[in-house]
Amino acid sequence: ISTMLKLYNTLTREKEDFKPIKKAVKRPLTVSLYTCGPTVYDFQHIGNFRTFIFEDILRRVLVFNKYRVKHVMNITDVGHLTGDRDMGEDKLAKRAREERKSAWDLAKFYTNVFLKDVDKLNILRADKLAKATDYIKEQIKLVLRLEKKGYTYVTSDGVYFDTSKIKDYGKLARLNPSELQEGARVEKNAEKKNPTDFALWKFAKKGEKRDMEWDSPWGEHSFPGWHVECSAISTKFLGQPFDIHTGGIDHIPVHHPNEIAQSEAAY
Repeated sequence: ISTMLKLYNTLTREKEDFKPIKKAVKRPLTVSLYTCGPTVYDFQHIGNFRTFIFEDILRRVLVFNKYRVKHVMNITDVGHLTGDRDMGEDKLAKRAREERKSAWDLAKFYTNVFLKDVDKLNILRADKLAKATDYIKEQIKLVLRLEKKGYTYVTSDGVYFDTSKIKDYGKLARLNPSELQEGARVEKNAEKKNPTDFALWKFAKKGEKRDMEWDSPWGEHSFPGWHVECSAISTKFLGQPFDIHTGGIDHIPVHHPNEIAQSEAAY
């Protein structure tokens, strides 16, 4: 008697039979797995590694069930601000200033520490570890795609995604956008059309000298928002749609709803 592999789906809040997107032509069948990796501005703590260990167990269970797994993990080395909803200072820039290092050197140091800890915990490394700063062109391309389809608008500090154009925005977290109040659960930004709108691309502040900035269609001194990297990287290596997306539970209220919104709007 064969036993179907069941996985818990955060979107439906139910355990579901796992059925790969691709139909079996030959064995082993490849399953595509994307995992949200660390923001490399500090050491990863035990709560972070709870997530990475879970993902490792998931990967091993898939292999045990005779699947071949194509596993991609991003490394966030730019764009993650101290306020998850695009307010505040870049976490890497802030820590780099405190440690008197460049943001590039800081990211390299904490990425190496993360990988050493992964090895110590006997976690299998992803087939592809993708640093956000290595895929700036792909992120710009995604923002341009969303801009062309009418999902964006520009403010004084960046290019934003208009969440009011997504009927089921927040479905992963089961949020009701109309109930969110600026200044309470959401940082206040007078230029945003909706409290839940999020930055796809950010502009450096006037007079600000950043280690990490790029020329873009929206300005010379600019950098990607936090959320856009995951959609760009997962699409590049796994296509759209792919089988499984995982991450820490702290991503359920903000990061993953934004990633879902921009990916579904684009593709």
